[in-house]
Amino acid sequence: KKKKKQKKKKKKKHKQNKRIETASTRLSLSLSLSLMEVATENVDVESGNTSDPEDNNCSDNDFEPSKLGTKEYWEEAYQKELETFTDIGDVGEIWFGEESMSRVLRWMDKANIPQNAAILDIGTGNGAFLVELAKHGYSNLTGIDYSSASVELARNILQAEGLTDVTVQEMDFLNCHGELVGFDVCIDKGTFDAISLNPDNSKEGKKLYLQVLKDALKDKGFFAVTSCNWTKEQLLDRFSEGFDYVQELPTPSFQFGGKTGNSVTALIFKRVY
Repeated sequence: KKKKKQKKKKKKKHKQNKRIETASTRLSLSLSLSLMEVATENVDVESGNTSDPEDNNCSDNDFEPSKLGTKEYWEEAYQKELETFTDIGDVGEIWFGEESMSRVLRWMDKANIPQNAAILDIGTGNGAFLVELAKHGYSNLTGIDYSSASVELARNILQAEGLTDVTVQEMDFLNCHGELVGFDVCIDKGTFDAISLNPDNSKEGKKLYLQVLKDALKDKGFFAVTSCNWTKEQLLDRFSEGFDYVQELPTPSFQFGGKTGNSVTALIFKRVY
């Protein structure tokens, strides 16, 4: 009995330590999100928009390069999340929070997106959005991420939820070589942000992203993007070629200096050519 008690105490202490470690990791991720929000350069304080000094549109150097745009950063982050899930069953960080998923789901309901629609989650992370989509009744789901730890974590979480019909693949969206086609809806929650911060190929990455997105979507397919780096005007400019703007989804707003703005932007586009 004494040995059993000691064993239970050790196990309890291990879980407590793991929760502390997890909280530290979450804080790091939250700080990373904050850094993404302030990474914009050339910001006009009055309007809150970033402008290109040459043509008043988005420049190819909108943001300072950051480790948040590197595969190594996310591989390390999701490896820690994977270890935490294995140890104590904690699913990890939900990027932009649960409300970011709920607002897209509400739009899908109002837009009457069929439950058998082919849906792609770009940069799926821990697969939390795939879980919510599946619970919402959507049955043709695919998630991709270039982090192997992310993919393993997402698969483990889906399996724990009993959701075995969801596809999760290790794949770099910018280097998928035409493997992604025929989707009715593509969802991005922070991946375009990360690509924009890549120290190596931000300029080319943003251009390539647009082309791969067009290839992945069916004609008249929808693109739902959530960003903490880009304003509505910037996203409209970035996705003006080949897409029609459908609507902006409501996000939390703030006031500063008599001006009102949003820390997160969520837009819906439709592929037209």
